[in-house]
Amino acid sequence: MTRNFVSADFVVPTSFKGEHFQLQVLGPDVNELDYEAVMSSKKNLRNIFAKNDRWPCDKMTAKENNSDLITHLREFNNREAFAFTVLTPEKNKCIGCIYIEPCYRENFDAEIYFWIRDDNLYLESEFYRIVNKWIKDDWPFANTIWPGREISWKVWGKRSHSHNK
Repeated sequence: MTRNFVSADFVVPTSFKGEHFQLQVLGPDVNELDYEAVMSSKKNLRNIFAKNDRWPCDKMTAKENNSDLITHLREFNNREAFAFTVLTPEKNKCIGCIYIEPCYRENFDAEIYFWIRDDNLYLESEFYRIVNKWIKDDWPFANTIWPGREISWKVWGKRSHSHNK
């Protein structure tokens, strides 16, 4: 890729607060909370990043999850992609994650994915509405796409690159 995902002078947000949630950079410091959330919602997660994705596998370990979180933190620090954990206001439970990634398809600057754990799905619409506005207001993207949400997987097609969630 020849272009930068975000300009060097863009100050990347590292947190965001909504009424029922808050975002912070996804990294190994939340591995225990993240792993529990991922494993509690495996079935639904398999349709978040692609239709019938295999992630997370039934036998994924906390150590494997931690490796993914290290990758996400490295990508964030290198300004390659931006992943956030979605925590309760008290920061005692992970209720999901959001991933802001470069889009390699024409007409889009970023593709965005998120998931909310099964026992907090009632927050999904509110989360999407609030975070979509935050991205439009505070991020430098002219055109974003939310595959599997704003566009069906059938129309979007299979992703052309793999990515650890």
